[in-house]
Amino acid sequence: MAKPKKSESGEGKDNREGGSELIEKLVGINRVAKVVKGGKRFAMAALVVIGDGKGRVGLGTGKAREVPEAIRKATEAAKQKMRRVPLREGRTLHHDVQGTYGAGRVVLRSAPAGTGIIAGGPMRAVFEALGIQDVVAKSIGTSNPHNMIKATFDALSQVASPRSVSVRRGKKVSDILGRKQAEHGEAKEA
Repeated sequence: MAKPKKSESGEGKDNREGGSELIEKLVGINRVAKVVKGGKRFAMAALVVIGDGKGRVGLGTGKAREVPEAIRKATEAAKQKMRRVPLREGRTLHHDVQGTYGAGRVVLRSAPAGTGIIAGGPMRAVFEALGIQDVVAKSIGTSNPHNMIKATFDALSQVASPRSVSVRRGKKVSDILGRKQAEHGEAKEA
């Protein structure tokens, strides 16, 4: 089996549990402080994105006194919050979408084969874990990783496959896409 690529910072690893291969990306670690009577108590907050590389992805945060414990908590939270995103040909989005969360706004655009992942740091981790190979993404507004990733998840929740749209409207896929696109899209969509 081919291992997924690690990001430039080397923050990717495989977990093999229950027969499924999960890609884990550590997006960021913050040191947070709680002021108490005797001074400050420091803790670590971790942000983790986890996916199977086949259209499922989850986001989790965890906080603990030590870094490994915070990462473990974030990973467990991400596994529980995994969601499925429909992909076209298993490599890109079906259509362009925008997502917002707080001051973060992202624009995700589908791309032709060979384009690669053109996206900023936190969004790149989401796409690599999701299994998207060709996408163009732009973050407008904040550069806060939490807000960027949550805005990306908001955009991904709006992605709909032509098959699901046709079922919802009670039409054929060819009526939604047009004849030529339907012939190409229907064969590759599975």
